[in-house]
Order: sequence, then C-alpha cells, then structure tokens
Amino acid sequence: MHTVAILALDQVIPFDLSTPIEVFSRARLPDGRAAYQVRVCAERDEIDAGAFTLRARGGLAELRDADTIIVPGIADPRAPLTPAAGEALRAAAAGGTRIASICVGTFPLAASGLLAGLRVTTHWRAAELLAATYPDLEVDPDVLYVDNGQFLTSAGAAAGMDLCLHMIRRDYGSAVAADAARLSVMPLEREGGQAQFIVFDHTPTPRGSELEAVLTWLRENLARDLTLADIAEQAGTSTRTLIRHFRDQTGTTPLQWLHRARIRQAQHLLETTQHSVERIGRQVGFGSPTAFRDRFKRTTGVSPQTYRRTFS
Repeated sequence: MHTVAILALDQVIPFDLSTPIEVFSRARLPDGRAAYQVRVCAERDEIDAGAFTLRARGGLAELRDADTIIVPGIADPRAPLTPAAGEALRAAAAGGTRIASICVGTFPLAASGLLAGLRVTTHWRAAELLAATYPDLEVDPDVLYVDNGQFLTSAGAAAGMDLCLHMIRRDYGSAVAADAARLSVMPLEREGGQAQFIVFDHTPTPRGSELEAVLTWLRENLARDLTLADIAEQAGTSTRTLIRHFRDQTGTTPLQWLHRARIRQAQHLLETTQHSVERIGRQVGFGSPTAFRDRFKRTTGVSPQTYRRTFS
C-alpha cells in the first residue's frame, strides 16, 4: 500500500495538515480497499499547531520509508527549518520519495535545498517573499500547483486539495481520483489558476508624488481610449519621463498599470452587477468584447463568465 507521511513542523497550519489526511485517507481502490496508509510525523512528541498542541504518532525516521511526504504550511514561513527535519527530507529524497508542499509549506521545503532551480508555487500573497528568499527558484504565482515529478508544490489552502487529487490520479488513475473528488465535494480539475483569486491592488503612491494626480485621473477615466501620449500630456511631462516615474514609483509601465486598473474594475463589476460582459468591457475601456475577454483571461487565468460564476 502507498504510504503518505505528513510532516508536522512547529506552527503547522491545521487546515494544510488536515487536507492531505482527509483526501488520502478516504481514497478507495475499485475493490473498496484503502488506497493509502496515512501517518503524521514530527520531530518532537508535541508540536505547536496554533489553536491546539499536536501529538504525532510517527517520528522523522519514518519519513525515509514513506512513498510520499507532504509538507504543510507553517504560520511563519520565514521560520528556519531544523537541521534534523532538513536532513530527514534530503535523505528521503535521495531514496526516491515523492515530496509535496501545501501553501507556504514551499518555504520549509525550499529551505531543505530540494527545490533549487525548479519552478514552484505558493500562496499568491507569499510569492514575492518566496522569490526574494530563494532567488534560485522560478516562482509562478498564477497556478494552483506545479508538478516537477519528484517534487510538487501547491498554492494556498484549497489548492492543496487540487494537488492531492492530482497525485491520486498519478498513482491510481482518473476513476479513483474522481471518486476521491466526489467524496471531497470538489471538481477533479478546476478552471483557471490561482490568478483568479488575486486582488490586484496597486503599489501605494506617496502623497505629493509626481504621479498622485495622474493616477487619480486614470482611475476616473478608465473608460476612455487612452494612449501613452494622452497620459503624458495629462501629467505635463514627456512620455520618456512618465515611463521612468512609473517604473520608479509603481514598478510597472503606465499602460500596464492602466490595464491592471481596468481589470480590477471589471472584477468589481462582475462581482456586484448583472451587467453583460460586453457592457462591462465598454465601461472599463476595452474597444471590443474580444479584446476585453482576452485581456481578462490573460490576467486572471479565467474568462469573465467563469469569474462571475465563482465570485458573484
């Protein structure tokens, strides 16, 4: 039987810990037998799990014999990985064990050195911190999970369930995975990626800065067909100087900032009104429904209709 060991580190997030326990424990083979044996392993007898103290039945030595190891997220992803936990993960990996992380569990897994040079993901709010902490990783904040073969990473919270179902499908096929998905009241595959859940806030611009007035003007004129020259004229500067100020103060270009503002306004309208997609596209400044749909899907990973079904 395939053995799944879940590594409970100090400050483990209970939701991330319980997701693989529930999904793998309930998976059944066509003849009704359990598909997995699940155990929780920890470095010490008692682990801080925030609202409660966890007593794990297994120790780090059991990780070496597992077929799959799951590393759940921890409350402070910057907390150092203990030498013993890091060594246990590396030893298991050397023996061919599959290792996956859930949410910000990517941080302790990256601290072990096992993800060096790989494409990974994590919760979108922690993506920038992960990239800054481990610059040798290729951090993709827009997907629900990344499968590198032996090493897998997932985005926040519910994406851990997506990853577990994906691994069940890898191990036993679509029929067993679909049955596990039904038990979890989850689709076997969700549309789009993590980008649809991201709130696209803008980098704050200090009061009195060169851009404060023009950014306010842009927010009030999203529906207009604006060019870079129009924005520069409103700012009273050259296009070259405008681009430099935007790079310095927002980290992006004027037109990229404008597109992001339009999509954020479109998200708000899709969530709070019954306006047609075509009308919303016009309201936020897109010249055609096709251009709006293309830009919206490129930014969020899903179509406007799918976004509305998810969030309205």
